Amino acid sequence: MQSASTVPQLILAPLEGLADFPLRATLTAIGGYDWGICPFVRVTHHALPPRVFLRVCPELAQKSRTQAGTPMRMQLLGSGPEALAENAERLLALGAAGIDLNFGCPSPTVNRHHGGAALLEEPELLYRITAAVRQSLPPYLPFTAKMRLGTEDTSRTLACALALEAGGIDALTVHGRTRADGYRPPARWAWIAQVRMALRIPVIANGEVWRVEDYLAIRRETGCAHVMLGRGALADPFLAQHIRGGAAGSWQALLPHLASYWAEIRQSGSPRAPGRLKQWLALLRLRYPEAETLCQRLRPLRQTEEVDCLLAAFGAQPGGEQGRARMNAFTA
Repeated sequence: MQSASTVPQLILAPLEGLADFPLRATLTAIGGYDWGICPFVRVTHHALPPRVFLRVCPELAQKSRTQAGTPMRMQLLGSGPEALAENAERLLALGAAGIDLNFGCPSPTVNRHHGGAALLEEPELLYRITAAVRQSLPPYLPFTAKMRLGTEDTSRTLACALALEAGGIDALTVHGRTRADGYRPPARWAWIAQVRMALRIPVIANGEVWRVEDYLAIRRETGCAHVMLGRGALADPFLAQHIRGGAAGSWQALLPHLASYWAEIRQSGSPRAPGRLKQWLALLRLRYPEAETLCQRLRPLRQTEEVDCLLAAFGAQPGGEQGRARMNAFTA
C-alpha cells in the first residue's frame, strides 16, 4: 500500500491516436506534468529497428524528453514475454526514460491479435511478461504498466493487478473501466481504490478527470497520490497547471499554443495536418465555447494555406520569437 507521504505526481496519458509528438510538446510546454507516456509500439516476434521507436516517440532523440524537458516513457504492447523483453532492452540502449506495458487498449483489432486488454483474461501470462521484462532492465529504469479493470467484468481485476506487481513493476496505472465499458462514463473509481489497497506499489488513478474538481474527487475516492490525465488534458490544456494551483487558462491564453501546434504539424508536410488540428479542436469544444466557431470554420478547409489564414484571422500566433518567426515563414 502506497505511503500517505508520497509526493503526488501528474502523468500525461499515452492517448493513442490523439496525443502525437507536436501535441505532447504543446501540452508539456504549458506545463504541470511530472512525466508522460508515448503511444504504444506493437511487438510481435522480433526486436524492432530503432526507426520504429523513433517514429512513435521522437523524444528518444532528445534524451527521452519533450522540448520543455518533461520525461516521456515508451509503451510496449504485445503478448510474448521474450519478444517484449528483447524490445525493452533495445529501448534501454536508445536511452528510454522508462518502459510501460499496455494491458488496457480496448481496440478490437489489437485484442483479436492477443494484445492490450485481451490479456486481462490471463493473469499468469501477465506475470510472465512483466517478470521477463523486469529481468531485462536495470533496477534504476522506471518500469510500469497500465491496465483496465478487465474485459467483460471485474472478476479478475485483483488477480491481474497482483500478477503485475509480482512480476516486478514499480507502479501500476489503473483505468477505471473494463474493455466492454469502452470510454462510457462513469469510471469506476471504487475499483481503483480496491486495487490500491491490495498492492504495495504505487497505483496511478486514471479515468474521467476533466476538471480540478474531478482530480480532487478521484484522489479522495481512490486514495491514490498519483493521477494520469487523458482526454481531459486535451479538452483543457491548462488542466495540469490549474491542478498545480495556477489560474484557469482562457481561450486567449490558449491561442498561441494552438498556433504553435499548427506550425509544428504543418512543418511535417503531412496531408493530414488539417485533420489533426480539427481532431484537437473537437475536444477543445468541451471546455472552450470559442473552439466551436473555429471548428465550424475549419471543417471545410483542406489546404494548409487556408488554415494559416483562418488562424491568423482568429488571432492565433505562436508564442515567443521563434514560434512567431516560424509561422511568419509559413504564411509569407
